[in-house]
Amino acid sequence: MTQQIQISDEYTGDVSPSGDDQQNRAQRRVLDNATVVKISVGPMDNNAYVVIDSSTGDALLIDAANDASVLTTLAAQIPGTVRQIVTTHGHPDHWQALEEVRAGLGVPTAVGTDDAEALPVTADTLLTDGDTVRVGDLELAVIGLRGHTAGSVALALTEGSGRTHLFTGDSLFPGGIGKTWQPDDFETLIDDVEAKLFARHGDDTIVYPGHGKDTSLGAERADLPKWRERGW
Repeated sequence: MTQQIQISDEYTGDVSPSGDDQQNRAQRRVLDNATVVKISVGPMDNNAYVVIDSSTGDALLIDAANDASVLTTLAAQIPGTVRQIVTTHGHPDHWQALEEVRAGLGVPTAVGTDDAEALPVTADTLLTDGDTVRVGDLELAVIGLRGHTAGSVALALTEGSGRTHLFTGDSLFPGGIGKTWQPDDFETLIDDVEAKLFARHGDDTIVYPGHGKDTSLGAERADLPKWRERGW
């Protein structure tokens, strides 16, 4: 059985998977309407996030990527109840633990429509751009970001203060957009990222990617022309 997970309240966004002692490091950020817990799992340093509604305690797990026992332990440990799992896209490193975690928690799953066939389970909800994921009193906007995969989605959570928190999967990272394999896919993804993320949200918007450290739209905005020029 996985030991209790130490969750730091000194949030930096820089987490890493555990070693043999299974002491995964996780961090907690408290918002005015929710709490975000970030943890890294698996050999590819995948980020998984739990978003907990402050009013009801209902929670959402974003990307059951790996280390099922770690994620179910985290779900049992948080002051809340996971009600749903959203998978940001269909690449296997983001759903390795999905089948086991879903069975362990007994909750429905959701994924972008065009990535549904890639998953090892049949999703209960198929997401498209403009949909809403509800958890307790929270509403997270679904943003379709085509290019890394056809059905990639980001989730946008807005605080009462107006600041937005974007869970971007592998579509946006510090320093650039996600990997694409064809020139047309690069153009599609950077167009979507620019129009649906940068054009809609302010510089204080926090970005929670599928791997690695967090960033903000303000930290990345000036480099958009450079990303277009280099083509990745």
